[in-house]
Amino acid sequence: MKKEQKTAITKEKIIKIALDEFGENGYSGTTLNTICKAGVSKGLFYHNFASKDDLYLECVKRCFDSLIDFIEKQDIGTDSQKYLAVRLEFLRDNKNYARLFFESLMQPPRSLESSINEIKKEFDSLNKNIYMNILNSVKLRNGITYENAMNYFTLMQTMFNGYFSSPISNEISIAECIDLHEEYLSKIIDFMIFGIAERG
Repeated sequence: MKKEQKTAITKEKIIKIALDEFGENGYSGTTLNTICKAGVSKGLFYHNFASKDDLYLECVKRCFDSLIDFIEKQDIGTDSQKYLAVRLEFLRDNKNYARLFFESLMQPPRSLESSINEIKKEFDSLNKNIYMNILNSVKLRNGITYENAMNYFTLMQTMFNGYFSSPISNEISIAECIDLHEEYLSKIIDFMIFGIAERG
């Protein structure tokens, strides 16, 4: 086996271990020692990654790349409920990614926030495109522009994620938090598009 192949296999092994550790314990609950105790020497670790942060960002990237790939293979169209059901299906079926996804959106390590935002750009763009497709399928009220609607969507998303970044999320398990987040998000999007008051 060539040296490059061995290096690639070792790197994948480290990433798999890290996904288990970060997926179970999050960024703050995972140390280089716990990763190495799971089956890799520190020498091999540092041969492949500069630091725990470097490895964490690689795992976050894997998470979002996998989620985007899964979503894009579905026939979402303009169905916001289906989009959120597909997201939830992915997160329930990929528990290690679920924690990384939630932590990246709601409680990213402060020192890595800008790097994570860069990784999330494609996912954020996907979200906006799906929401724009949904908006294009409905007639907006007089005086409401698509730009207004998109700005409102961005504002509401930021506020909504902020709610789940608050101490409320410390009182329930990560699985419950994700389920609540996706369930409430489904309702919020429905309210944003169709309103809550019957006119006339």
